[in-house]
Parts: sequence; C-alpha cells; structure tokens
Amino acid sequence: MTDTDGSYDLNLAAATLRANSSDVHSLVKALFDELRDTLGDRLLLQRGSGRFRKSDEITSLRATLGTDQFEAVVDGGSLRCTVGHFSGGIRIRSESIDVEGWLVRLLAALQAEAQHSDSARRALEKIVIGGSA
Repeated sequence: MTDTDGSYDLNLAAATLRANSSDVHSLVKALFDELRDTLGDRLLLQRGSGRFRKSDEITSLRATLGTDQFEAVVDGGSLRCTVGHFSGGIRIRSESIDVEGWLVRLLAALQAEAQHSDSARRALEKIVIGGSA
C-alpha cells in the first residue's frame, strides 16, 4: 500500500480501514485502539451513558494532530465527521466532510507526525499495512 516514492497510499488505506470495519462503532473503536498509545491525551473517546453507568457504546472520537482536530460523532448507523483548524488555541474554521475524506486527512496528519515520531510511524504502519481494523 505504498506509492513509488515510499509514501503510503492513504486513499487505499482509508478504503481498506472502512471495509474491514463492520459498522461505525467498530471503525471508531479500531481507530481508538490503534492511536491511543501514540496520541495519548490528544485522543478522546466518548461513550454513551446508561441509566446507572457508562455504556460501552461509543458516541464520538476526537483526535488532535498538529493544528487540526478530527472529530467523528456516531449518528445512528453513520458518522458525522468534522475537521477543525486551530491557531493560537482558537478554532478558526471547521468543515464537515464525508468519512472517506476524514479518514484520508486523519491518516495524512498522522503521516506528517510520523516524520518525527517513531510511535506515530508504527501506528500508521499498523493501520495501513497491518490492517488490524
């Protein structure tokens, strides 16, 4: 899944990740599992709450990479995806995009971080090459 210049084909990786996940909950959970060690507190998974305790059902995922914040909110059987751009700690713009575009942009941001982070490189390789989703 690499291009001739050695970079990853992020469109193919996003499509594979999506195809390997049976539903939006498993897609979000797989992304969380792959990214939690690398992103630490820059990654937030939110679960629903039941009547007396927190539910295992995932309601959203938010990842911050560089000056971008990637958010995927579970809406029934689909995902509402946004990418927000921050400058000086202030959100200056936000755009809603489809799941495929969101995945490609998330993986591209991870790829940029992988240039200077071994853990980001390993996470990206596991997602793109390992296909553990």
